[in-house]
Amino acid sequence: MRMPPNRRQMLGLALLATLPRPGLAQAPFPDRPIRLIVPWAPGSSSDVQMRSLAELAAPRLGQPVLVENRPGGGGTLHARPLAASRPDGLTLGQMHPSVIRRAVMQPQMPWDPVADFSHIIRLCGWTLGLVVRADSPWPDMAAFVAYARANPGRVNIANSGTATSNHIGMVEVAAAAGIEVTHVPFRSSAEGITALLGGQVDALAGDSTWAPLVVSGQLRGLSVWSATRIASLPGLPTLKDLGYDMVFSTAYGISAPRGLPPEIGARLHDAFKAALAEPANAAVRARYDMPEEYLDGAAYTALIAERVARERALVQRLGLRLDE
Repeated sequence: MRMPPNRRQMLGLALLATLPRPGLAQAPFPDRPIRLIVPWAPGSSSDVQMRSLAELAAPRLGQPVLVENRPGGGGTLHARPLAASRPDGLTLGQMHPSVIRRAVMQPQMPWDPVADFSHIIRLCGWTLGLVVRADSPWPDMAAFVAYARANPGRVNIANSGTATSNHIGMVEVAAAAGIEVTHVPFRSSAEGITALLGGQVDALAGDSTWAPLVVSGQLRGLSVWSATRIASLPGLPTLKDLGYDMVFSTAYGISAPRGLPPEIGARLHDAFKAALAEPANAAVRARYDMPEEYLDGAAYTALIAERVARERALVQRLGLRLDE
C-alpha cells in the first residue's frame, strides 16, 4: 500500500513547483530576424543611413536586421501597420516629424504619435536645402527668387511628399521671399532628384540626398536650411546668410509598437546606439551631412509629445489638411 507523502516531502514538492521549468523558459530576444521599415525609396539618404545602422546593429543583436522599404504618403505609409504590429521587438520603423504632422492633419488621427508607439532612440537629423541642375539658368538664390517673382507659379519644385518637412520649409521660404511656386510631391528626395536630373521639375527642396551630387557638380545648391553651413559644402549659404531669418531642422529615430517590454527596448536601444557611434556609420552621416542628434527612449518620447502640440499649431496656421 502506497503511503501519503509526509510533511517534509510536501515541503519539497512545493519548493520544486516554484523553480523555473526549462521547457517553459522564454526564448532569448531576438530569436529570429528583425524587420526595420524605412518609409522612403531605396537610395535615399535615410535608406542608406538606416541600412548602415541595421548592418552594424545586427552582430550586437545576434540576428539580421532586414530593411523593408515602404515609400509613399509623405513617409507615413508604415505608421498604421507599425502601430498594429505585435510589440515583440521584431518589427521596427523609422520615426520622423511627418509621422506626427500628418496624424494631426486628418479629422480623426489615424494613429497617435505618442500612445501608439514605443519610441526607442532618436538618431540623427536631416540637412534640408534647395538645389537645381548644374545647367540651370539660376546661379544663386537671388536669381531664382527674381525669376519666380516675375513668373508666379511657373517654377516647379519637387519634394518628398505633401506635408514633409522639406515641403513645409519651401512653403515658408516662398512666403518669406514673396514668390509663388508649384510644389510637386514624390515618394522620396531620391525620386525627386531623378525627376530634376531628367528635366521634369525645375528644382528640388529636399533632404541631403542631393549633397553628393552637388559636390560632384551634377547639381547646384542654392541654399541650405540648417543653422550653420555644412562641412561638405562650406560655400553653400544658409537662409540666414541670404537674409531670411529661418532655420528648418528635422531629426528621426526608431520606434516599435506600443507595449514593447522595457528589457527588449533597452536591448534594441543599446545596439542601435552602439551602431550610431561606429566610424562606418559616422562616414555615411558625413556623406549626407546628417548631424547626430541622439536621445534615449524616454527623452525621445517626451520630445514627440511636445512636438505634437507644435505641429498641430503649424498645421492650423498653414491651413494644411488631409482627408482620411
